[in-house]
Amino acid sequence: MEQARLLNAIINTAIDGIITIDTRGIVESINPAALALFGYREEDVIGRNISMLMPEPDKSAHDGYLERHQTTGERRIIGIGREVLGLRKDNTTFPFRLAVSEVEYENRVIYTGFIHDLSKEKSAETKLKKYTEQLEERIRERTEVLQTLVHELEKAKEDVSLSLEKEKELNQLKTRFVSMASHEFRTPLSSVQLSASLIEKYLQKPDVENILKHTGKIKNSVGHLTGILNDFLSLEKLEAGKTQASYQEFDIVRFSEEIIEEMQLIAKQNQNIVYQHTGVSAKVYLDPALLKNTVINLISNAIKYSGENTFIEFDTELTDNELSIMVKDNGIGIPEEEQKSLFEPFFRAHNTGNIPGTGLGLNIVKRYAELMGGEVVYKSVLNEGTTIKLTFKQK
Repeated sequence: MEQARLLNAIINTAIDGIITIDTRGIVESINPAALALFGYREEDVIGRNISMLMPEPDKSAHDGYLERHQTTGERRIIGIGREVLGLRKDNTTFPFRLAVSEVEYENRVIYTGFIHDLSKEKSAETKLKKYTEQLEERIRERTEVLQTLVHELEKAKEDVSLSLEKEKELNQLKTRFVSMASHEFRTPLSSVQLSASLIEKYLQKPDVENILKHTGKIKNSVGHLTGILNDFLSLEKLEAGKTQASYQEFDIVRFSEEIIEEMQLIAKQNQNIVYQHTGVSAKVYLDPALLKNTVINLISNAIKYSGENTFIEFDTELTDNELSIMVKDNGIGIPEEEQKSLFEPFFRAHNTGNIPGTGLGLNIVKRYAELMGGEVVYKSVLNEGTTIKLTFKQK
């Protein structure tokens, strides 16, 4: 008797809920902790089916579960335990840990359920999950900010590197320009000065033959200087974006023959410009001024870098949709390792020696060709010559 009172006292003061039911699921006892959890009074629960404390779908399935357990011995909660939801009197639910034991007492079976409220734990889990999500969101935001900063830093680094590279290229251009200008201007100016002094001397005799000889040298030097200044002017207009293509239709054969007639006058001894046109038509649609400057630059280079007694090939070919212009010489050629810089302004290969030039010609050629939508390709072999081909689309 004393043990029964002690057990009853323990059950009534237990922190967790304790409920006993019979084999039909009818509640036989419920302790104060369970009543507090579900919000009922003892008389509201005793004698009623335990399913009243369960939300759907467990409520409808509970009797079937008991019957199946008693028939087959299959266990889902009894002796195992799991997390379930309880239904309060006010129709709210709460999570709890349910452990059920099966006891034989006075020739009958009683099921005892031990209920441990998980509301605080679940609330803490929810808060923790929320805090974790917030933390992950902040980490994601910070990561995005960091990635943006890293990207901006890399871009700034690239910009600085590009600026340094451009500055380096500019310094190289300045060096090339100073070197070229000091040589290209000094030589003809010295020639002009010397010829002028000699003319003064020959006037005293007078020596007409030598006077004419040196006035010719002065004219050549002035022409050379004029060519240099024209190259500078062309480059300046290109850099400033002032040069635009002005298209018109013209005869490419007549155009080429006029250029040959002009260029043959400055060719070296026994240098011959051989022209050939291929195509059923000769009408092209381009900027004749830009094209003339381009072709003159190419033929001038061929004359300059080829020796006497040589041929310079100048070919044009017109198909239904493309014009090709080729200038080929048998001159000194360009070293293979220097060909990558061929179209850079003020570039001159190391094997040009004392041959005059600004190093602007091919740069201007390429830019003029591109202004007219054309392409430039080349082939050069040291001491065997250079071939440069221009192609332009035609409508």
